[in-house]
Amino acid sequence: MKTVKILGCQMMVDQKKEKNLQKAEEMIARGVKEYQPDIIILPEMFNTPYDNSYFPRFSETFPGESTSRMQALAKKYKVLIVAGSIPERGKEDNEIYNTTYVFSSEGELLGKHRKVHLFDIDIPGEITFKESEVLSRGEEITVVDSPYGKIGIAICYDVRFPEIFQIMEEKGARIVVVPGAFNMTTGPAHWELLMRSRALDNQVYVAAVSPARNPSSSYQAYGHSMITDPWGRVLEELDEKEGFMYRELDADYMNQVRRELPTRKNRRKDLYQTREK
Repeated sequence: MKTVKILGCQMMVDQKKEKNLQKAEEMIARGVKEYQPDIIILPEMFNTPYDNSYFPRFSETFPGESTSRMQALAKKYKVLIVAGSIPERGKEDNEIYNTTYVFSSEGELLGKHRKVHLFDIDIPGEITFKESEVLSRGEEITVVDSPYGKIGIAICYDVRFPEIFQIMEEKGARIVVVPGAFNMTTGPAHWELLMRSRALDNQVYVAAVSPARNPSSSYQAYGHSMITDPWGRVLEELDEKEGFMYRELDADYMNQVRRELPTRKNRRKDLYQTREK
């Protein structure tokens, strides 16, 4: 990676799958025309409302309707697409996963990431959500090779677990993409803090893309898609409305930060062993 142009599509998600796919196609086409990005990122669960009742109905095995269309768009527009995430039904086990697919500018499948940490929370008087009632968890930490260097993938709640970001960085990731859908309780409190922290901890760029907030939805997404840099600064941030997030990322700046503040070199891995019971 020398420089890479990143475009996030903070799209409004509807109750109809076809409408969501059409919206994704429209935003990708417009984004390519206006920004000429190298990488386009869609939000978590871009083809379905973020609601357990929808996940089984909208789930697909690969290749399916959503992935085939995103794959074709990547090839058509010659752009790498991180296709947010969809409810994926595993061919091998018929379980449903929250899964991101990554397609090259030639339409090749570069990799996929199944959400490792399921969003099971209960904040009294605020929000209760249990993905595990419908979804199964992934078992792999994901880094994909691309013409722009290695890209790490995490989905939403994964960002709260710094260990996987350190492992992605150790595997060579210099950009970590986070399709996510924080809500109106956790979003204002933690979204920016977590994205800045993961970027700062690992001296990488983090690009987090949320759905736009839909007032008629049962789950109110926070929005605020953002890009944070290796110094922990917010480079770009949207509000809650539908729109594009664009930034050109500079590898030279990342390398400068790593030279001037060599935390990776100074790590004491000999002291960091933990034993969980």
